[in-house]
Order: sequence, then C-alpha cells, then structure tokens
Amino acid sequence: MSSAKNITRAAVIYPFINNISLDVNARLSETVNLAAAISLDVAWSDIIRLREIRAGTFFGKGNIEKISSIVRERAIELMIVDADLSPIQQRNLEKELNIKIIDRTALILEIFGERAQTKEGSLQVELAHLTYQRSRLVRSWTHLERQRGGAGFLGGPGETQIELDRRIIDDKIVKIKKALEKIKQTRGLQRRARQKVPYPIVALVGYTNTGKSTLFNCLTKANVFAKDLLFATLDTTMRKLRLPSGREVILSDTVGFISDLPHELIMAFRATLEEVLEADIVVQVLDAANADSKKQRQDVIDVLHHLGLEQIEHQKNYIEVYNKIDLLDKNQIKKMQSGRQTIVLSALNGNGCDELLQRIDEILREEYQMIEIDVDAADGKLMAWLHKNAEVLESKLKNDRIHMQLRIKEDDNEKLQKFLNRG
Repeated sequence: MSSAKNITRAAVIYPFINNISLDVNARLSETVNLAAAISLDVAWSDIIRLREIRAGTFFGKGNIEKISSIVRERAIELMIVDADLSPIQQRNLEKELNIKIIDRTALILEIFGERAQTKEGSLQVELAHLTYQRSRLVRSWTHLERQRGGAGFLGGPGETQIELDRRIIDDKIVKIKKALEKIKQTRGLQRRARQKVPYPIVALVGYTNTGKSTLFNCLTKANVFAKDLLFATLDTTMRKLRLPSGREVILSDTVGFISDLPHELIMAFRATLEEVLEADIVVQVLDAANADSKKQRQDVIDVLHHLGLEQIEHQKNYIEVYNKIDLLDKNQIKKMQSGRQTIVLSALNGNGCDELLQRIDEILREEYQMIEIDVDAADGKLMAWLHKNAEVLESKLKNDRIHMQLRIKEDDNEKLQKFLNRG
C-alpha cells in the first residue's frame, strides 16, 4: 500500500446478477468501507448489473469499455471487484484496464494482514494468504508478484517478481502449520490450567464493526483497541469478569465476521475461534443502528454452523445483544425491547450492560448445580474427574472420606450420579 503521501486511488465495483436477492447498496457500501479500512482513496464505486459472467474477463465488452473510460478519467490505480475472480479473469482484466485488480478475498486478506498483531494472528493470515496463492498458482500462474510483508496484494504491475512454484508454497505452508500447532499446544496447556479453576467462558461474536471490543472494554474495564473500523480486532482477547452474583467468568473478544468470509480465512482462523467452540455462553453482538443487521446476524450464524455450532441460535446459552442504541430514538429502542430474548444496550455509555450481566448469571445458574458428595480419599481417578469437570468450592477430609461442595454442569452431574449409583 502507498504511503500517506501517495495514497492509492481505487475503484470498487459490485457485479450484480439479477437473480441474486440482497441489498446491493448495503453490500457496495460495506466493500467501500473495507477499502477505506486500509486507507485506499475510493475515487469511484458502482453497481454493475450483469446478465452473465464471462469466463475470460468476468465483464462483457461494453462494461469493460465503460470501466476503462472511468479508470482513465479518474486516474484509478487499483480496482476491487466484489466477487471471486478466477486467475484468468484477473489477469485479463489487468491487461484490458492496465491497472491492478483484486477480488473480495484478496481485499479481506489484505486487511487481515494489516490488522494481525500477535504472532499467531500473523501466521494465520500468512497461511490463508499462501492457501489463496496456491489455488491460483495451480490453476494458471507460474509466478506471482512479490508480496510486501508476506501478506500484501496491492503492489502494482512492474514490481520485481520472484518464482513461487507449488513446492515452495507447500514448504511454507508446512512450516507455518507446524508453528501454529506449537502455539495451539501452548494454548491447550493454558486452557487446561484454566480448567483446574474452571471459569465459564463467555464469547462475544458478531459481524465486524458491531462494537464487540467497545462492549468488552465496558464490561471488563480493559483497554482493548476499539475503533469504528472494519476488522479492528483480529486476535482473540480474554479477561476475567465478575458477575453480579460474585461468580467469575472469562470474557473472550473474537474476530469480527463478514458475509462471504473467504474459506481460506475460516480454516486459518479456526484455532482462534476455538474459544467460541468451547464457550459456555455465546453472545452475538448486533449493530442496532445498521439497517442490514438481520442479514449480518444470519451471516454470523452461518459461520458458527460451519465451525460446528449447529442450531446455536436455538440454544439457551445463546444471547443476542443489540448494541449502539445511543444512535436510536426512544421509539426505535422500545420496539427492539419488545423481543423478550433480546437485550438492547449501548457499550459506549454503559446503558443496558447490567441487564446483559444479569442474563449471563441466570444462564449459568440454570446450567450449573450446587451439590455435596462424599468421596473415598483413595479414589484418585474420581477426584481427578471432579477437579476437571466441576468447580470445587469446599473440600474437607473426614477419616478416609472427603466431603466436597461442588458447582457442576447439569449433564456432568447426571454422569456423576450414574457413576456413584453404580458404585
């Protein structure tokens, strides 16, 4: 990407096929904002309706002539096509227009490349980037342009090129996967350490820019980077949080979701999203002021389903929160509050956050039971199971028996009672 003194002038095109039903203006606006997230100067954006997609150039001759004319008039250097382009289509469009062309996947990967802060985040982005490159290399290219910083797409034609054949990419992918596996093992050790004092995990999920990080900061009094910017958060952040009952939980802030999230990124960030898979409660944060919030809600649910959380939206441990009510009037807020399962709040000023904490407390009270049992002090296997699967509140030795007070999940308690009855 160009420096601040030489900002790249870009165009954003959303190719619209008539048989697709969605808010095309909202989609175009979102992609323009994605471009702005990496400081591109969007000099022109438009929706172009297509009767069919051309195999060689994606667009037909008439549309290419129209685009070419605007590219010259407005001195555009880069064009973003909000679709999946084949390598041949990308290469042919670049020849026709004599500018750099990237598709939606490349744009999102570019943003992720800039946003990743931790070693794990950077490795995951690089893995996604290489996976994307590899698919294109196999299909048509024998070389790719050298990438800035290992994860860039915006270098213009004429830059020095390096040979990137399939073997080299595969070697890099293997190395990155090994490095990520080591990080995953470390996180597994950290997770097992948490299980010794099993704090329930509450994961914040949601579409990008719905205010998850602002809510995270509001609830935990942390200082996580939060800005009105798409993909402001890429690396999962976790903090301990005390609920009104005094119970402590771990609150997890995760990467923002987006419609048509590149498959490469879903797979690469699966490790980051493991905290969501293991969460006791999933809180989806929605933007109350966004007219497209219903579509965004479904996009997030679709990805959660893809990750293995089937029917999550119908589970009792799923909460929907409509954030940014400070941008709404009283009538709009009242209408939203009519849904019994919906919590409305403003992470900016804190209004409604207490209700969210109360709801989390209620769900955990329902999910966890308080029990007392006596265990044979010599039964090390059972003791180990209890410490792994329950919260030991009190433990007293009486002769050869240990009297224990436990907080335990309902299904784990059922397993325990069956085991004790068999004994």
